[in-house]
Amino acid sequence: PRSGGPAADRDDGRGSQVGGVDLPVPRGELETRLPKDSIPAITDPEFGANWQGVDVAGGAETDGDAVLPGDAPVVGVARDGEARAYPLRILDWHEAVNDTFGGPLLVTYCPLCGSAVTAERRVDGEETIFGVSGQLWRDDLVLYDRATESLWSQLLATAIRGPRTGEQLSLVPSSLTTWDEWQDAHPETSVLLPPPASNTVRGRDATFAYGRSKYGYDGTQLIGRGESDSAEPAPRRLVIGVTAGGEARAYPFDVVAESGVVNDQVGTLPVVVTVTPGNTLVAYDRRVDGRVLSFGVDDNAHLQAGGSRWERATGRAVDGSYEGHQLESATDVPAMFWKGWRDFHP
Repeated sequence: PRSGGPAADRDDGRGSQVGGVDLPVPRGELETRLPKDSIPAITDPEFGANWQGVDVAGGAETDGDAVLPGDAPVVGVARDGEARAYPLRILDWHEAVNDTFGGPLLVTYCPLCGSAVTAERRVDGEETIFGVSGQLWRDDLVLYDRATESLWSQLLATAIRGPRTGEQLSLVPSSLTTWDEWQDAHPETSVLLPPPASNTVRGRDATFAYGRSKYGYDGTQLIGRGESDSAEPAPRRLVIGVTAGGEARAYPFDVVAESGVVNDQVGTLPVVVTVTPGNTLVAYDRRVDGRVLSFGVDDNAHLQAGGSRWERATGRAVDGSYEGHQLESATDVPAMFWKGWRDFHP
C-alpha cells in the first residue's frame, strides 16, 4: 500500500497556498523511500535525569557504559518552567516523538535536512498521534497524522496532501544544542530515554543502537563543515535562518563563529546572531524595551550591549542596566543544514 493511505488523496485545501507553495503538493513530487512506519515514531516517551543504567544497545554492541556524552546533540524544549532534551541519537532512528509536555507536543528531526521542528500535535484542534510516512518532499521528512492520514511537511509545518491540506501546525520554540550546554542552561532538565523504555508505533521491541551517533553528528561534526569550491555554502553546512517581512536570510556557522557576532535587520526585524560556547548557532531579536541594541563581543560566553553583558546561550543580561532582561528568539526553528533552508526558502 502507498504510504499515507487513501485518505492522503482527499485534499480539502485544494487551491490554497502556504509559504509560497501551491497546495496540495502533486503526488509525483513526493518520493517514497520506505513503507509507512518503517521508521517507528515514539508514542509513549519516558524520561530520566540521564541515561545511567539505560539499555541503549538495541541488539548491537556499544562502547562503554550507557552514558549520553556531553557533546551529544539534543533538541531542547523549555515550557512552563520545565525543560526536556531529545537526543539526536534517538531522533536519528525515530524522527518523531509524540510527547505531552505543556500540552500535546510533537518533536521531529529530519537527518537529511538537519532540521528540528517542534509543534503542538493537534489536527483540527484535536490531539492526535503523528507517524513517519516513509516519504520525502524536497528531501525533507513527511509525516502523517493518525486522525485523518493527511501528509505533513516537517519544515513547512503544514498538511500538503489529504483531508487537512493547508492546515498549519502551531510551532513551539526549540534549540539544537549539546547535552552539556542544555544542562548548564537548564540544570533540572530531563532527557528522553530510548526504547524499550519509551514505546513506539511498532512496540517496545523496535530498538536500535543508540549508544553511538547514527550519522556521526556528535560534537563539532554536527555543524557539517563540508568544503565547497563555490561561493555557495556546502549543502550540509549548518546555518540559522530568519524570516520576517517577506525576507529570508541564512547565517552560516563558520561565518558567524569567525565574526563573533552579527547585527542585522531582516525585513522589519532587527536581529543579532552569534555562536555559544557549545558551538550552538543562535539568533535573537535585539529590541529591548523599545530600543534596538547593537551587540559586540565581550568574551567567549557573553556579548555586550547597552552597558550590560548578555549570555550567548540564553540571551539573558547578567549585569548592568539591563540585568534580568531576556532577548526573544528571532526564530522558532533552530539551525539546520543549508540544503534544507535553501530548498524551503529559495
